Amino acid sequence: MERVNTKWVAAAASIWIQSFSGATYTFAIYSSILKSSQSYDQSTLDFVSVFKDIGGTLGIFSGLLYTAMTSTPHGRGGPWVVVFVGLVQWFLGFFSSACGGDVLVRVLGWSLAAVFNTASVVTAARNFSDYGGTAVGIMQGFLGLSGAILIQLYHAVSGEGNPATFILLLAIVPTFVIFLTMPFVRVYETVKTSDKKHLDGLSVISLIIAAYLMFVITVQNVLGLSRALREEKQTLKALDHPVLDATVLLISPSSNIIPDGDHVVREDSNILEAMSTVNFWLLFLAMLCGMGSGFATINNIRQIGESLRYSTVQLNSLVSLWSIWNFLGRFGAGYISDTFLHKHSWPRPVFMAITLGVMAVGHVVVASGLQASLYIGSVLIGMAYGSQWSLMPTITSEIFGIRHMGTIYFTISIAGPVGSYLLSVKVIGYFYDKVASKDDNSCFGSQCFRTSFVIMASVALFGSLVASVLLFRTNKFYKRLVAKRSLKWFVN
Repeated sequence: MERVNTKWVAAAASIWIQSFSGATYTFAIYSSILKSSQSYDQSTLDFVSVFKDIGGTLGIFSGLLYTAMTSTPHGRGGPWVVVFVGLVQWFLGFFSSACGGDVLVRVLGWSLAAVFNTASVVTAARNFSDYGGTAVGIMQGFLGLSGAILIQLYHAVSGEGNPATFILLLAIVPTFVIFLTMPFVRVYETVKTSDKKHLDGLSVISLIIAAYLMFVITVQNVLGLSRALREEKQTLKALDHPVLDATVLLISPSSNIIPDGDHVVREDSNILEAMSTVNFWLLFLAMLCGMGSGFATINNIRQIGESLRYSTVQLNSLVSLWSIWNFLGRFGAGYISDTFLHKHSWPRPVFMAITLGVMAVGHVVVASGLQASLYIGSVLIGMAYGSQWSLMPTITSEIFGIRHMGTIYFTISIAGPVGSYLLSVKVIGYFYDKVASKDDNSCFGSQCFRTSFVIMASVALFGSLVASVLLFRTNKFYKRLVAKRSLKWFVN
């Protein structure tokens, strides 16, 4: 019973860590000021944003460290060592940046979410192996929510505030919270418990938190728009101009080795063994398309809104709401894929194929430039993007085994920043700068991002087809996996 209780303490500690380590999703809060203060064009800003995405590659090293610290049941280390190493770098990166450090110094802080994610996600997958999809979904979900949590904390501390204040907040508050909770993140041998019941309870709690944050963001948005409308009316009256219709300000303008049939699935593969399989590269390519286009969207969401003449209130709400959709995708994909896997033997990659298809639709909606298209598109893209962060690590642990999951998982995660660079810099930045004003590097109208998002829709659709190939290759493996788990529970 003691092991059961401590396993849930470890889960609670991981949730706290995930809830304060999603700084990578708040880049849009200060990206416009970074662009103007440094006189960047869109391509250069996108290039800088890619550096925060490259942080995922540091997860390879945290994965290796995690494996070393947890390779023996009673070793002197543990997952908390990985968290501590990341915490030191997190504080140094953000604190030096807040004190006026070079822009690229921020990369050190941005990248450390990968280190925390290693400890939380892999530990959850090991402690709750039979319901890994749900456990990983909860952990990834709270990482997605952390963007909204950090932004709400920022508003509480300084209102509209100063971006430098936000960077300082990122240096201090998460450091304090993570330092207090990291000793409780540990791996425990799996014992027969009512994991499903308790995980369902955690799921309900996470949904309540998400609903509360969404309510707060919506209220802030409504109050902010009301205030903006009053100020606009007063200004127009003072200038003796007719008052604009309120709906104009509320919407954007529409202007422009287990055999699997003929294939092989290797359990407990190390990184080299995993990389020698076709399944690894299919997963990598699917993530390049999905995570890459998702990164490119969130990196540019503020500039897209500005091109459609969204207000500051609307732009901040978009960034916060993205965290909600991101959370719902991360949590929902893990929970739903677990349910269909256990009850209907559906292979998990089927949900990867579906969500990448949904992402393609979201990109088409944004490309349309219609009224409120950015709101609707961000819902679809955000949920589909979040789903990949839940599905990919779980599929990795099932196909390649749990022992080296951390290293393999973050090696595949390299696909995210690679895709982000290609789509952010070589696609979005290139086409934006072609139509932008040469004087101030600005662009207004739907034509600013239309071509880029049509291309990204094609990329996401291609990723869906790649995931479908992985689905057919692993179909028989998943049927045997379900039968194996069912037999284990029957024997117990």
